[in-house]
Parts: sequence; structure tokens; C-alpha cells
Amino acid sequence: MQQIKDNKNNTNNIKPKPPVVVILGHVDHGKSSILQKIREDFKILEKESGGITQHIGAYQITYQGKIITFIDTPGHEAFSAMRSRGAKVADIAILVVAAEEGVKPQTKEAISHIKKTGIPVIVVINKIDKPQAQPEKVKQELKENGIVVESLNGDVPCVLTSAKTGQGIDELLEIINLVAEMQELKYHPSRPASGVIIESYSDSKRGPTATLLIREGILKNTDIIGTGSTYGKIKSMEDFQSRPIKNAPAGTPVIITGLENVPGVGEKFSVFPSIKEAKEQSERKSAKRKEKREVINELGEKKVLNIILKTDVKGSIEAIYQSLKTIPQEEVIIRILKAEPGDISENDIKLAESSNGKIIGFRVKAPSKIKDIAKRKDIKIYIFEVIYELVQKIRELASSLLEPEIVKKTIGKVKILAIFSKTKRGQIIGGRVIDGQAKKGLANIIREEKVIGEGKIDELQHNKKDVSFVEKGMECGILFNTDIIIQKGDILEICEEERIKRNL
Repeated sequence: MQQIKDNKNNTNNIKPKPPVVVILGHVDHGKSSILQKIREDFKILEKESGGITQHIGAYQITYQGKIITFIDTPGHEAFSAMRSRGAKVADIAILVVAAEEGVKPQTKEAISHIKKTGIPVIVVINKIDKPQAQPEKVKQELKENGIVVESLNGDVPCVLTSAKTGQGIDELLEIINLVAEMQELKYHPSRPASGVIIESYSDSKRGPTATLLIREGILKNTDIIGTGSTYGKIKSMEDFQSRPIKNAPAGTPVIITGLENVPGVGEKFSVFPSIKEAKEQSERKSAKRKEKREVINELGEKKVLNIILKTDVKGSIEAIYQSLKTIPQEEVIIRILKAEPGDISENDIKLAESSNGKIIGFRVKAPSKIKDIAKRKDIKIYIFEVIYELVQKIRELASSLLEPEIVKKTIGKVKILAIFSKTKRGQIIGGRVIDGQAKKGLANIIREEKVIGEGKIDELQHNKKDVSFVEKGMECGILFNTDIIIQKGDILEICEEERIKRNL
């Protein structure tokens, strides 16, 4: 251990690390199209494994002599799942917004995820080739959501692109290199390798298979690794183009086999000196998670999504089970009530009705009679031909059970100029709007530049008339409900609560 400690402090042993880039944004705004265009330009082909399309989830290109690693996730849902496990996944986030549609709900969610991770962001306004494109309007909408691009005197780089024509792709890659250079990304090659699981599944021929993103050190194809749920000695290690490799430095995505079980997406991995130590750590973490689950269950805080699963063949059930492990279940339990081959039947509908469950089918049929019964009983049936789409639907259904995230946003400030009286309903005070606008609702109380409490504006007047809002520069009368005695000179910081949909 002493040697490792010495190496950490040896600045001569530090090497540059390629940036890891994740692309986020609203559905259909062109995230996949941009990645596909880059893949085509650099002649990176997708492969199939075991008859099921399985992509590694990451790939690398070399642009102007510098390597860039892209994480090809299904979107911010997977990125959020990794972040929720405390895993640092990416170094740079690309926020894609369609030029003709602007900021949408999933754009706001992506912004929230980016801000929580604190990583640099590059805005890509895509589909610039469309006649309805309004890039300046998009920039203003982004500014309203806390992302201010450089052309509006902010510090966020912005690129106009068209994945269809290729416009702006080179400029995007140049900016990625520039942002990466400013971060001075480094790694210690002599440290034990560690990183994050970014994709995992069970291969019918090779067993548990995982895509690792190495964050530190150099991973060797003979290493023993452990995660929070499994462990094993690496049997095979391949790069993103399925070529066998012996060593993989930080910033590199690799596909490995040899683990005892399929790990969860977002789990951290580390290298261990022996199988025994890797197993012990995995068992300790599994025990902690089990203990945490039991406590949550006792408190009754977890929500449950009941699933009735029908598939074409029995082998598909195992593939789906393994894929479902990529969905975090810390807050929502995904409970498979029944899983069997065969078309959807009336018994499936009865079970869904009694359990408030969802019927999920993979390459099966629902006869017209069954569809009619399901419609009458308001039972949802979802049928898929691709496992990835099936898993995404289950993730979406589970996410819909989550409580939304409450975010407070300051909309205005009022400086208190006079204290009039106190009633049973609250304090009657007068003030001037010094920023934004005043509205009824929640407000923080600021005294001598410190928040000392909060209250609620129950009534608002201007020129002795009840109003819904008062603009900056105007004076107003306020009925304020709080336990704190308001003083002349206090500032009321008026807030609005925004409910943001969360995703697993």
C-alpha cells in the first residue's frame, strides 16, 4: 500500500487522459443522429452478439491527434442511474436541443443532471438545416433555464449542427478537445485500475458480460476485479471494436467476461490482489444493500411496479431478467409476478387486475378478444420486438412512480420599507420590489445578507388594490405569514417551486 501512496504523489508519473463525453437531451432532438454521424465519419461499425443487437455503450475516435471517448447511453436516464450510485462517469456533457423545438421537459431534466454533477457542458443546437430553425430563441430559452451560452455573454460554448448534413460536427469535436485541454485531465498509470460499469448483459455463449469505463490506472486482461454485486478474474478483454487487448488505460471503454454474475449499470469496479478479497468486498456491499432494503421495506417507503412477463421462448426470459438489472431499484421495486412463454391470455389480465400490474410481452401476440377485455378493465398491455425497448418501457413505468424533485427558483425580491401591524392572519408590511417581481407564495427572509427563515405572502396589494403580481420598482402592501418578526430593511426573496419529473 505504501508504494501506491508514493505513486499518487509522484507528479512525474501522471499522464494525460482522453475526455469521456456523454450526450444528453430531449427525445428526438438528435442525440443518436449526432453520434451516428460521428460513427459514420470515423467508420465505426455496430456489431451484433447472440442474435440480439448489443452495443458496447461507448466508443472512441481520434480527432486532430487526440482521443475522445463517447458514452452512447439511451439518454440521461442511464446517466442519472450512474450518478445516483455516486459514480463519476463523464468529463464533459453535450446538451442537444433541436433548433426548431427548443427546450422541452427532458431538456430541463438533462440540465438538472448536468448541474448536479458539476461537469462542463457544451450546447449543441441541432437540426439547424430545418426551415423552422430558431437558434437565437433556443439560446434565450436555455438562458431562462440557467444555461447561458457564450454569444449571450455566458461561459457555455455553443455549436450549431445538422446531423443530416454534417454541419458543425468538426467544430463540435474541436470544442470538445479545447474544453478537455482546459480541464487538464490526467491519470496515474501506476495506480490500481478503477472505474464504472456502463453496460452489462448475459451473453448466451460467454456468460456475464460487462462494459467497463476505466477512470483511473491501467486495466490488464489478467486482473481480478470486484463491484458492489459481483467479482471475477477477467477471462477476455476487448476494445470497443471487439478486438482483444492486453492493457487499457484510463478513459478507455472495454468489454470483459469472467464475472460471476451480471453487475448493475453504474456500479463502481476496482482491482483486487486476489479472488478472496474481491469476493469479500462484494459480499460486504451486498449485505449492506440488503440491510438498507430491509429498513426501507419496514418503513414502507418503497414503491412497487408489478409486471406480468410473456415471451416467445424461455431463453428470452433470462435475457430480459439480466437486462432489467440495469434499472436501479433503490426507490422502486420491479416485481415480476409471472414470467412464462406464450401469448397473452385472460389469466394474465386477471392477475394484472388483482395486482395493479402491467402486462409486458416480448415477441408474442395478444388476440383481439384479449385486447377487448384488457381495454374494458383498463389494463395496459405493452408488446415489444427488441429487448432494449422493452427495458426502457419498464424503466419509464418505474420512473412514473417516483415522487418529483422539488426545485425552488427565485423570481423576485422585495425590500421592506414599513411595518404596519400584526393580525391573527399575519404581519401587514410595505415594501418595494427591487428585483424581478412579487407574487403570492413562498418567500425566504433575508437579514444582513443571511437567510433567517421563511414565510408566505398570502395577500398582495398595489395602490390599495389586490393584485396577482407587482413589478420591479413598484411599492406594494403584503400580508405575510411567518413566525419571525419582520423588521424594516429585511429582504423577502420570493420563490416558486418547480416539480421536475425524475428518472431511474
